[in-house]
Amino acid sequence: MSKYYEELLADFEAYGRSTDGVKPLMQHIAQRLHEETTRYNWVGFYFMEVPDFEALVLGPYVGSFMPTLRIPLDRGLCGAAATSGKSVVVNNVGADPRYLGSDLVKSNIVVPILVKKGVVAELCIESYFADTFTTPEQKFIESCAALVGRYMEKEAPAAAENAGTSH
Repeated sequence: MSKYYEELLADFEAYGRSTDGVKPLMQHIAQRLHEETTRYNWVGFYFMEVPDFEALVLGPYVGSFMPTLRIPLDRGLCGAAATSGKSVVVNNVGADPRYLGSDLVKSNIVVPILVKKGVVAELCIESYFADTFTTPEQKFIESCAALVGRYMEKEAPAAAENAGTSH
């Protein structure tokens, strides 16, 4: 991982230790990624809707357009990442019929946030540029999501236990 990514992760880790809750940490990560990486035009988080686990609902975000507030799990790239439990990287969203967002967006990455092997949230980044997400960037974004997952597990053990149930 590049020194730049390592420094950002160290910042996120330090902020997580000093902040009061996971939502401020998510907002900080979204803000920094949006500010620091000009190709990240929208950065945000979605939470698994509870108690039904049938959709994702918008959490903290920063960006230049209004995102979808609620995404059913059977729709979109966010739904695909949530149901598979794996990152979804699409560097040409126009060629992927699952993409639901803005016509301005050309690339999208969605990384599930896991607690006890269950998806509890996602980190979603959209770009107005094609071919934005390289393998090193994917690994960095996955590291950001894993960091948030560790804080979510600490913050809500009961929620973490429920996250492991089948959806």
